[in-house]
Amino acid sequence: MNVLYLNYPPSPDGLEQATFGDFAKITMYKVPGEGNPVPPSAECLAADGIISGSANHDVGDVNQYPNCKIIVRMGVGYDNLDSVAWGARGVPVCNVPDYGTSEVADHAVSLMLTLARGTHYYATRLAADPVGNWGWAPGAPLMRRLRGQTFGVIGLGRIGMAAARRAKGFDMDIIFYDPHLPNGAELGIGFKRAQSLKELMQASDAISLHAPLSDETRHIINAESLSWAKDNLILINTARGPLVDIDALHAALKSNQIAGAALDVLPSEPPVPLHPLFLALQAQEAWIKDRLILTPHAAFYSPPANLDIRRKAAEVVLYYLRDGRLTNCVNAHLIRRNT
Repeated sequence: MNVLYLNYPPSPDGLEQATFGDFAKITMYKVPGEGNPVPPSAECLAADGIISGSANHDVGDVNQYPNCKIIVRMGVGYDNLDSVAWGARGVPVCNVPDYGTSEVADHAVSLMLTLARGTHYYATRLAADPVGNWGWAPGAPLMRRLRGQTFGVIGLGRIGMAAARRAKGFDMDIIFYDPHLPNGAELGIGFKRAQSLKELMQASDAISLHAPLSDETRHIINAESLSWAKDNLILINTARGPLVDIDALHAALKSNQIAGAALDVLPSEPPVPLHPLFLALQAQEAWIKDRLILTPHAAFYSPPANLDIRRKAAEVVLYYLRDGRLTNCVNAHLIRRNT
């Protein structure tokens, strides 16, 4: 068997090959820059399984891989893979949903805390002048008491639930919006359910996005939904960049329609060319200073999580090709329809 890793650098510790053992030979192909993600045709023809290491690049035309029996996105999001086209070929598209849950939930809540408690604000001031800037005043612009405030979650899956549990630990009230959860789910978890996005936006003091990217969720945060928000809202996105319309966020922050935002994911990564919102942040313009935080798509990362994702992605392919056991398939309905 041959397993092809696409958009993935060579692995010096050999974890991937150790996972497959003698069952499969692996080939790792790293795209140079932003070029064609497809490796030489011989490697495409030989691939029995594919593992995609990039959240941004597609793997090209499915017909370039005539012998492929399974493709796995090494991560939670799989919107860069054409699940329909692979399903039409009868090929399972799988992901790795059970890694990094704690890391992303921790990151989301820590971003909220950074703004709500002013930790970055005070640390920056003291780094500039530990003596002259000593003291709590003037306070950080978004400083608040979290107890009794409402933490809203869009998408109450594994990570959304983990983030909500952490926010509950700060004595926040939890509300969620997830039209894909069956009726009564809220009764089992004890969180309030919003029946509409508008209801969630109007109720929340902080909102954390944990939805997948789809036609339904693209720009779910836009000019209209931001118009429903409280003026003290802190918006957090550690899910997918295109969930947020950056133009609308820029306008909402500049007009003080909302209080602040923290983004770990962006529509374009890195953000080239720089959007006016990020130019304003870079220039530390007064209106945006200490109200916007960016981190570089790092919410998923910790050394243990990095090992988990690599091992688990390999195991999904191994279990299917060797044992016929399919796990984490996201297009099973399409395969059934086309076979």
